[in-house]
Amino acid sequence: MAFFEWLETLFFSQWVRESGSLMAFPMFLFSHTLGMSMVAGGSTLISFAFLGLWPKGGAIKPLERLYPMMWFGFGVNAFTGIGLFCADATTRAVNLDFWIKLVFVAVGVVALVRMRKVFRNPVLDNGPVPPGAKTLAWVSLVCWFGAIVAGRLIAYVGPVAGV
Repeated sequence: MAFFEWLETLFFSQWVRESGSLMAFPMFLFSHTLGMSMVAGGSTLISFAFLGLWPKGGAIKPLERLYPMMWFGFGVNAFTGIGLFCADATTRAVNLDFWIKLVFVAVGVVALVRMRKVFRNPVLDNGPVPPGAKTLAWVSLVCWFGAIVAGRLIAYVGPVAGV
């Protein structure tokens, strides 16, 4: 716990937590939400396409171009998430919901990486989607939905900062 207490004493952590600037906590929270929408939104489009919820005859392969945007969003989330964690490390570190969110994110990232391999299939747009792709799509949808719900619940479940 001493490490988490130390994290909270860093100038950066104090600035994120206590500054009245819109560039501190409000911008970190907004950017975290924006990054999440890039990752979860792009992943959802790909998942829906893999599950057959895509226009008939519509090409799926061009959706691979969403990956750079999704990885950029993930990078934004990693940076802002670390900032938000550091601002309240002693509370977040003991919040089970926070760790559940991280598990959903980790499995979601693994699913994204594995889903990208489906795009290597040369007949992806000319035949049925491989059965494994549908499983990955469901895993991805569940993980990103779970990460979003768990992330929102962090503010309402578990220990409260300053108490």
